[in-house]
Amino acid sequence: MKEPRDIIAMMMDKDQFSQWLGIQVNHIDLGSCSLSCTVKNEMLNGFSIAHGGICYALADSTLAFAANSHGVQCYSIETSISHLKKVFEKDILTTTSKEISREDKTGIYHIDVHNQKMELVATLKGTVYVSKIVW
Repeated sequence: MKEPRDIIAMMMDKDQFSQWLGIQVNHIDLGSCSLSCTVKNEMLNGFSIAHGGICYALADSTLAFAANSHGVQCYSIETSISHLKKVFEKDILTTTSKEISREDKTGIYHIDVHNQKMELVATLKGTVYVSKIVW
């Protein structure tokens, strides 16, 4: 069975969007992941704050990496995000994940997104389908 770091490296190699975000992998373990990225000017919306899709994409990548770290391919089937604070250019966003439940066919994860001031800016709950396809 492949190690979590090897799986994430394979995923990132083909994940052009996560590469565009400038994602850094801070931590990866079975069912757990932490990522970070810096908000760039081209990530801002018409209000000069980060587009909501930026926090969502970072949290979604965290969900994917945490779920897939067990060695079988997982796919998100439901996600819900709450945006709690504005995010600005040059903010450094960091995620933490918690595996809430992992069964034969589904897993539930909670992802928090903090800024460099350790303020919680967004939180995502995600459900994944656990396939039988081994990495």
